[in-house]
Amino acid sequence: MQKYDIAAYIWPAYTGTEYRTLPFWPEGIGEWQSVKNSKRKTDSYFWNRKPLWGYQDEADPKVMEMQIEEAVKHGVNVFIYDWYWYDHRPFLEQCLNDGFLKASNRDKMKFYIMWANHTANYTWDIRLSDRARTQKEWKLWDGAVSRADFDCVVERIITQYFSQPNYYKIDGKPVFMIYDVDNLIRGLGGMEKTREALEYFRAETVRAGFPGLELQLTGWGERIANASGVDSEHALSTREIVPALGFDSVTNYQFAHLTKMNRDYASEILPVVAAEWKRMDKDYTVPYYPHVSIGWDNNPRFMEYSDYICTGNEPDKFEIALRMAKEYVDTHLNLRVPLITVNSWNEWTETSYLLPDDLYGYGYLEAIKRVFVDEQ
Repeated sequence: MQKYDIAAYIWPAYTGTEYRTLPFWPEGIGEWQSVKNSKRKTDSYFWNRKPLWGYQDEADPKVMEMQIEEAVKHGVNVFIYDWYWYDHRPFLEQCLNDGFLKASNRDKMKFYIMWANHTANYTWDIRLSDRARTQKEWKLWDGAVSRADFDCVVERIITQYFSQPNYYKIDGKPVFMIYDVDNLIRGLGGMEKTREALEYFRAETVRAGFPGLELQLTGWGERIANASGVDSEHALSTREIVPALGFDSVTNYQFAHLTKMNRDYASEILPVVAAEWKRMDKDYTVPYYPHVSIGWDNNPRFMEYSDYICTGNEPDKFEIALRMAKEYVDTHLNLRVPLITVNSWNEWTETSYLLPDDLYGYGYLEAIKRVFVDEQ
């Protein structure tokens, strides 16, 4: 059995089965449209990567059966699904519900949910994304929810996902991550009401037969930033939020939330990441599970060129970060599970993905295999 839990985030937009994505990607293949149609922007810059496995529909269980096999073989044994709730109903559930959960080999892979409750603007529509990046009023769906909607989310998550036999748990408690806690607080009406709502979530989880709920926070560092083009403005720090709302653990989603990404990966970004891990040790009493990102370049989502691009993040440099995370887990006895989160399985349009392409082949997956499978 593998000693470490390597959990890769999944952006569930690589399917055409969600009808509400058609205004963004009218070709009916989800965000593969942006990947496939990426254009040259300058004489020296051309993002033109191609997936070795093709433009697969990840809501197809046969596709996910193959992906699960490759993931597990290379040491990725947990998927963290980005999960959305917009306009009083779920959004982009098909990859999880119809793909992963209907795969015949799903028992080989654990999964859990990260509620990606950021406000959606027009970043996904390349015809409008450049303006959406700079004009804050260009909002499509508000990520904040009322208490009535929150209670609907709780019921759906517990009955539809926590009940799955391969849902990832810590000490028997289902893990549920919240991405944009500021939006959560804003929608529920303040810190006190948010804590009440989260306590309700805990109580309902116990009532469903579990020993409790592992609430995990997506940490953004204390210097709050917005590099992705889709995230809401952040005002509160994790240092304030964790104890006030009773979160049980913290991890990250992207290095872009912690530091400037338009510089060298190994020599400039990783030292900042290492310092952030030390700060988390000092400032928090709850476990911090280390996070590793592959890189950053979201030019495929925009018509205009952005020079905000991570450099020097080849697979061998990514392996350095993985070894940092492995050492962190090995030396922190307060971690209840050997969990390391990775961005990501398939964030093609942010250029932070493990899936094989025509540039590095299986390089990033092989890096995980060397560190967490071959050396055991």
